[in-house]
Amino acid sequence: MNNYSNDNTARRYKAHVSPLGTTQLHLRNPYIIAWWSAAFPGFGHLLLSKYLRGYALFMWEVIVNLNAHVNLAMIDSFQGNIDSAKEVLDSRWLLMYIPVYLFGIWDSYRTTVDMNRVYLLAERENHPFNSFALGAVEINYLDKRNPVLSLMWSLFIPGLGQLYIHRILTAFFIIVSLVTFYYYSHVQEAVLLLFLGKVKEATSVLKPEWLLFLPSHYGFALYDSYVNTVENNKLFEKELRGYLQENYQAKGFQILKGQKVK
Repeated sequence: MNNYSNDNTARRYKAHVSPLGTTQLHLRNPYIIAWWSAAFPGFGHLLLSKYLRGYALFMWEVIVNLNAHVNLAMIDSFQGNIDSAKEVLDSRWLLMYIPVYLFGIWDSYRTTVDMNRVYLLAERENHPFNSFALGAVEINYLDKRNPVLSLMWSLFIPGLGQLYIHRILTAFFIIVSLVTFYYYSHVQEAVLLLFLGKVKEATSVLKPEWLLFLPSHYGFALYDSYVNTVENNKLFEKELRGYLQENYQAKGFQILKGQKVK
């Protein structure tokens, strides 16, 4: 049971705290969101908390990329083997890949612009929101956390930073996909062989079509955990400031124009 119920007295809410995580509106750079969609379709939408759309684009990227051999072609092109890159591509899958890839970039940019406008309206309305959620399986509440710790845990294993700030859905998704990429790329096996000094064997055991998914995955986990920790801290301060003003500030208290609040 959630201890908070929406009374529908506001047109727009700045945030919502639930047992599965904290979802909030805040200003975002549309170009950065579009860049993450270009790096890996779905990541831009996940940064916007558009989970269903993000999951769909992510799975599309993995399935179609592997069948179209996009990652293998990228490796050949990086090595200057342009003819080999052309030969390895499967045009039947590639022609499906390109439109959806472009859509992910365009839609994440468009959605970011719209959500920035909604945030400004919600900020002006400044309607109270819940800051504590008590459920049968989880407890979530607004609190200040260290962004550096989010980065540190995400460096160890992507997804742990999201667990630290209670982004359960994103954490589960990142960890499951990370295990999948680790398993099929044989990267753990390659690391073990590398420690044993077997460099050639470590290189040969890797599956590059799966390995190329990992850099974007790690980068997203680091960026998402850090940014959301910073924004959650800002949200905590806004909620606490509003609560103190509403319940403890004298009714006749006024801030003079040009006066700084300490």
